[in-house]
Amino acid sequence: MLPVDPDGLVSTDELRKAMDDDTVLVSIMTANNEIRTIQPIRELAAVAHETGALFHTDAVQALGKIPLDVRDLGVDLASFSSHKLHGPKGVGALYVKKGTRIRPIVYGGKQERGIRSSTENIPGIVGFGEACRLAGEAMDEEVPRLTALRDRIISELTAAIPECHLNGHPDQRLPNNVNLRFSYIEGEGIILRLDMEGIAASTGSACSTKSLEPSATLLALGLSHEQAHGSLRLSLDRFIVPEDVDHLIEVTPPAIKLLRRMSPLTPPDLYKD
Repeated sequence: MLPVDPDGLVSTDELRKAMDDDTVLVSIMTANNEIRTIQPIRELAAVAHETGALFHTDAVQALGKIPLDVRDLGVDLASFSSHKLHGPKGVGALYVKKGTRIRPIVYGGKQERGIRSSTENIPGIVGFGEACRLAGEAMDEEVPRLTALRDRIISELTAAIPECHLNGHPDQRLPNNVNLRFSYIEGEGIILRLDMEGIAASTGSACSTKSLEPSATLLALGLSHEQAHGSLRLSLDRFIVPEDVDHLIEVTPPAIKLLRRMSPLTPPDLYKD
């Protein structure tokens, strides 16, 4: 397990120190699923190859959000998932660089070139391919559009709400994510208040919504349990319009203010009116 800096970045120096002659595989996400910090995959893959290790990247979050060229990145393996770019659920893809040898974990009919036996989900695969095509065609327009909406949310909410901070890298992040933390309150209360306003959000990784433990990703940034619990994750997509952002910016500050006035942790002088 590699540490990250306060912005969520893995350094090549830390990877190099962690590797030895027994290291056969390095696996690092292209972009984190909670804070969307984009890792320097090309440089990290080069470090892995110094000792002959293979390099895998989980590019599920990044596919369709930023340009991806597996050859340029120099990775040996890369995984993708359809539903993250509005494709059918239940289908994904694994890029395997020519000459990279892997063993199957599901045996039987030798489908998928003997790598994964079972009948292929043809409709899902076709839908995944079409979703990739649509995302690729829209990328030149969608990346700057979502980036502008993302940056507007960050700038206006951090300006309007005291003790509001951004989680993750300020610039080196995917265009479709905002992850903010609010002191003195818990994220569960925030998402309930926003839900009442018709806004769907989360407090951490959607994969661990039943857990009461704070996000391991946020703790890895050096945040305290209290800071991690007070975080809010917002995701944007091609169907988000400026009016949605207007609504979010309008209703979030009073929601935070109400929750803080109910919290015994809030300093009495934070809101003087």
